[in-house]
Amino acid sequence: MSVRRYLLIAVIAVFPLSAGIENLSLSQAVEMVKHDNSEIKISRFEEQMKSYEVQAVEGMNYGTLDLTVNALRSNDALNVFGFKLQSREANFGDFGFSDFLGGIGGVMQASGGDFNAFSQIMSNPLAQEQMLSVEPTDLNYPDDRNYFQAKFTYKIPLYTGGKLTEYGNITKALHTMSKMDTSKIVNAKIFQVKKAFYDISLVNHYIGSLSKIIDNIDRLESIVNSMQNEGYAKDVDLLEVQARRAEADSLYNQASLNRDLAYQFLSFLLNKEVSSVRTVEEMAPMPHTALDDIYRDNIDIKKAELGLKISQMAVNAEAANFVPTVGGFGEYGSADDEFLNEFTQKDSYTVGVQVNLNIFKGGIDKANLEKARVKNLQVQEQVVWAKKGIALKVKQLKTEIMSLDSDIRSSQKQLKFATRVFESYQGRYKEGIVSISDVLIKQSKQLEVLLQLQTVTNKRNTKVFELNSILNPGDYI
Repeated sequence: MSVRRYLLIAVIAVFPLSAGIENLSLSQAVEMVKHDNSEIKISRFEEQMKSYEVQAVEGMNYGTLDLTVNALRSNDALNVFGFKLQSREANFGDFGFSDFLGGIGGVMQASGGDFNAFSQIMSNPLAQEQMLSVEPTDLNYPDDRNYFQAKFTYKIPLYTGGKLTEYGNITKALHTMSKMDTSKIVNAKIFQVKKAFYDISLVNHYIGSLSKIIDNIDRLESIVNSMQNEGYAKDVDLLEVQARRAEADSLYNQASLNRDLAYQFLSFLLNKEVSSVRTVEEMAPMPHTALDDIYRDNIDIKKAELGLKISQMAVNAEAANFVPTVGGFGEYGSADDEFLNEFTQKDSYTVGVQVNLNIFKGGIDKANLEKARVKNLQVQEQVVWAKKGIALKVKQLKTEIMSLDSDIRSSQKQLKFATRVFESYQGRYKEGIVSISDVLIKQSKQLEVLLQLQTVTNKRNTKVFELNSILNPGDYI
């Protein structure tokens, strides 16, 4: 076995060949695109992030509890004295009383034990100034000391003027908005899946019609060959027929490539390889449209109405800046020169309430409130505009679809007529009544009308799917 062949077998073993999905139905494809399409998955992740934002805002209502552990060592006089106070170990010696008592002892010796003499010395301003000017060594130059503190701190908002509540409502509304965005993407992908199915079915029918036309050209070529053998046809007649066959083959190949592209796009949408689909009707069914249903179900209108609610929430949140906010807090901890030593014997607590009211901010809060109110008025107009715009779009699409329906009926009749004319001219050519050019002109008209019918039908189906997308059938939110 050659090295090349061995490598080929190894590659096939590692990467087994797997055929794509066969005979896929439209309903199966719609369900698959909802779960497997990458763009929809990305939008679902966005929904999840918005849901966590809701939880984060809701968590603010329960306050925060923090544990703080400090481990320090210092010989700074202020720090050491503070460490001892917090450890509940401060004594008079820490204040420098040893130096003060030494001065008192000297005065007592100088008074010889006489209380009156002692009082006179102590009341002497010079003696007092001398004693008070003594710098306590124990206080100013303490030894190094360790400091370990473990402290719990709890803070909770008690009253925010409704701001925290409105922030919670806004994040919930934005989460709902993200679901609407996902629903809109789902609708768009279903639109594309349906269009791909109808495009494939339509091009299959077109290819079938082209195959019949090519068969007719082949029969015509056979007739020309027979007539040429009998001396009733010229070489140029055969060349004309062969040129028309080449033109039909080109259209056939182009249609086959378009079908392959449609399969590739469908595979891209579903995130799975698709080899064949079940044929659907060439004409997509016209959906039922009622204005009330459109106002109720259309995603853009729903988003506009939700945006209006959010803008009102924003007004309420800005208005909360003009009322006081109240917060509560509590601390509990213990400190020592050893970690967690005698924790309960040296513990301490602090509780309190803080009220905050802004008195002056340069008119910023007032401007922000007015801006929120104007935004609310703007969104009200956007809701009205969205409803009118969607209603107008639906009417335009319905009118275009009805016009295209008329074009399709006309093209179908033209195709039927062109086919009959071609068959008639083919028979006349056998009888020598018309030339091969006359026959091919009629056959060219048949090709032209067939292509026109396919183009108009495809355009009509696209309009129907666009209308379906606006109506939001199924309500995927």
